Amino acid sequence: MSAITLLDGSIGQELVHRAGDRPTPLWSTSVMLEHPDLVRAVHGDYFAVGATIATTNTYAVLRDRLRPAGLEDRFADLIEAALDEAEAARAAHGGGRIAASLGPLGASYRPDLFPPEKEAAAAYGELVALMGSRVDLWLIETVSSIAHARGALLGCADSALPVWLSVTVEDEDGTRLRSGEALADLAPVVEEFRPDAVLVNCSRPEATAAALAILKPLGLPMGAYANGFTRITEAFLEDRPTVEALTARKDLGPADYADFAMGWVEAGATIVGGCCEVGPAHIAELARRLTAAGHEIV
Repeated sequence: MSAITLLDGSIGQELVHRAGDRPTPLWSTSVMLEHPDLVRAVHGDYFAVGATIATTNTYAVLRDRLRPAGLEDRFADLIEAALDEAEAARAAHGGGRIAASLGPLGASYRPDLFPPEKEAAAAYGELVALMGSRVDLWLIETVSSIAHARGALLGCADSALPVWLSVTVEDEDGTRLRSGEALADLAPVVEEFRPDAVLVNCSRPEATAAALAILKPLGLPMGAYANGFTRITEAFLEDRPTVEALTARKDLGPADYADFAMGWVEAGATIVGGCCEVGPAHIAELARRLTAAGHEIV
């Protein structure tokens, strides 16, 4: 059987749920400011149930997200805090890798807000410079357009660390990015930059298989980690939304999610985990299923 990398699940949403505070546009960054101890606990819980990678709580630690809240001066401090918590959890567990989350500039699912290529590359390059000595790989998350992919990959181009590029696709059509562009049109960008893996994240699990079928011919390791939202609503696409505009599914428990994920593995995925609303119980069940099927979790 295959060697499978088991990612963690939701970081941001898990932190929001555990904090119990009303969500803000700063999302999980707010939690790290007010309840820093929760970040280490979330990472630790995922390691405990079988995940081999801790994804840093840096998805929304971006200058353009912090600036409207008057917190841009905390940018470097927040990056360091996120790294400290991931490292502490790994040390307590006794092993594992740390993936640096590089979230979307502008906003999630809003390719219209993504900056020009050179500006995007500089923003990601700053993150790479700040985190490069303390992480094991770059995880470019929730890529919603071809321009987003190019800008982020350019920002990581000078790093010697592995780069994983993860796209998000339309709720009802896994063959299209959130921009409406065909996912197949990503092929020239992948050929140019040759990331170390291509993945699908923060998409409905029902749309993920179609996306993987398009990524597979690219000839790179591939994977998926879907979300547990009913859909991405129009309200969430407004300026500076909060997750109150989204609804968690009631029909995607650990067993249901593992059914989808094992299907991705059967289709050739070697990297699996969970995104928003997919928690430690889901990852525990997925670890159990992978082991029962004879896969080695690495």
